[in-house]
Amino acid sequence: MNSLVVRKNIDLPALPDTVLPAIAQLTTALGIPRDVLASAEEIEYAWRDLPRELREIPDDLRGELVARMCVAVSAGLFDGAMNYIWNASVLHLRQKIRNFGLAVVAQIIQNDFEEKNLLELQDSRLLDLCLKLNIINEDGFFFLDQCRDVRNNFSAAHPTMGSVNDREFTIFLNRCVRYALADSSSPTGVNIGSFISAVKGTRFNDHQCQIWIQRLTDTHAAQRQLLLNMIHGVYCDPATAEPARLNSLDICCGLKGSLTASIKSELINNHSDYIAKGLEDKHTASLQFFEKLGYLSLLNESELHVVLSRAIDRLWNAHNGMNNFYNEPPFAERLLELSQQSAIPETIQDHFVQTIAVCRVGNGYGVADAAIPYYNQLIQGFSPREIATLIRSAIGKTSYLGRKILTNGSCRTNFKEALLLIDPASIPSGVKTDYDTLIS
Repeated sequence: MNSLVVRKNIDLPALPDTVLPAIAQLTTALGIPRDVLASAEEIEYAWRDLPRELREIPDDLRGELVARMCVAVSAGLFDGAMNYIWNASVLHLRQKIRNFGLAVVAQIIQNDFEEKNLLELQDSRLLDLCLKLNIINEDGFFFLDQCRDVRNNFSAAHPTMGSVNDREFTIFLNRCVRYALADSSSPTGVNIGSFISAVKGTRFNDHQCQIWIQRLTDTHAAQRQLLLNMIHGVYCDPATAEPARLNSLDICCGLKGSLTASIKSELINNHSDYIAKGLEDKHTASLQFFEKLGYLSLLNESELHVVLSRAIDRLWNAHNGMNNFYNEPPFAERLLELSQQSAIPETIQDHFVQTIAVCRVGNGYGVADAAIPYYNQLIQGFSPREIATLIRSAIGKTSYLGRKILTNGSCRTNFKEALLLIDPASIPSGVKTDYDTLIS
């Protein structure tokens, strides 16, 4: 839960009665026109608007440069004031990069990056890096880059192209505060080498897993996406040891609630690349990855068909094999889990419905009791089309299900129990008469 940050009002002293007259006296003494400097009205309006902006700057960032900016504003030196607040913004953005971790930045940009490199960065490249690290967003980059251009051409940092008035200065100040200074927090980067080494090491314990999940949560979205793509690759690599695969899955499951559309899209792109390149081992592992995460709905219908078809076939083989009453439940449970992740493709609905129905009615020796709760949930989740398929199969004398119901009393009783699990309101009108006959 985010705590509400209450900003204290900043009460600046009134401008002394001597300040504005002193400016006029100074220009007169120098023999220059009064209008080469900000007018008394502009100074008064800029001074009046200062507290509103200053209160958004955290206490620990209201330092020397902010004080100098205020003094410059009181004298109408807006060009100098812009330079001071810009420098304060740049220093704070540099500190955010330090907090992120210079070694981690070096890993991300794939180049050496030490304190010297940070200090030598031109302002334009500093903003580029902050955007890449998600320290500022795209809006912040756009407006701060505009401020950079204004500062270079209209502030005291360089010979100016012209002057700015109080409103232009206040807009400049607002953007520096809003996009650079207002938020004193900053993400901490994750050391990529250490992370991958940990994932590929021994099996995580709960505490170790939570530490890495928290570190990925605390970093910025772009790095989180990079790292999740990497561990998806680790999971799908046939050479990866099972502990590393399980570690990868634990991390992804722990972050499932915060996976953005962009991250999901990138995972799908990686998965599609395996198909395009004919990497069957990796493709199979990737299908399992999406299944374990509960993201089968992200896959296309043909791939869903493959995954569900295999699960249905395995249940059918268990049902028809030795000791089926003991072997069916785990296969029934898995099919239920898969069906809850996505709608069943039409290409496999008939096979899906008839397999579940046949298993649910059992055989002459009974039903796999431990599997019944799974079959019941599956039947209760049938779509109208699947319900119609179920009913038509039950009345068809040529279907396997129909013959079992017709010739075996216990199967007929079990089927009626299963049919009563379906809400009558869900019965399609085209099979309503047959439904009434079956339950009568």
